[in-house]
Amino acid sequence: MNIKLIAIGKTDDSSLQTLINEYCKRLSFYIKFEIDIIPDLKNAKNFSESQQKEKEGDLILSKIAATDFLILLDENGKTFSSVEFANELQKKMNSGIKTLVFVIGGPYGFSDSVYKKAQGKISLSKMTFSHQMIRLFFVEQVYRGFTILKNEPYHHQ
Repeated sequence: MNIKLIAIGKTDDSSLQTLINEYCKRLSFYIKFEIDIIPDLKNAKNFSESQQKEKEGDLILSKIAATDFLILLDENGKTFSSVEFANELQKKMNSGIKTLVFVIGGPYGFSDSVYKKAQGKISLSKMTFSHQMIRLFFVEQVYRGFTILKNEPYHHQ
């Protein structure tokens, strides 16, 4: 199985990007993992909230293959402990999914068309974090999940 994270807009903070890169490198020992960044919309300030969600939604959907399993990182999604998330990753691997795609939406969330295409939603917290921070938190949790599955000493209970 491959895992892909799609996100809107590049990470401006070099410190965050360095940490994201570190966890991506660590993940490469367990699974093929990639981050696909969709550039910020040009002239976004000229669009309404719904227009921006629609345009971003079209770009997101253009990155999804018919066989991909799509999960949105959404504040209203299911919450997991780290161990539960690791077990969820294992279930997805066992099910024969070729590519598991997670998406971090834009500042206003997802369009209806993206919600309709999604096969699941997860929430990393009830708190709100910046879209740039969520990338780091998510990549770290995927890495943590694989160390849990491999019974390695990274995660402590």
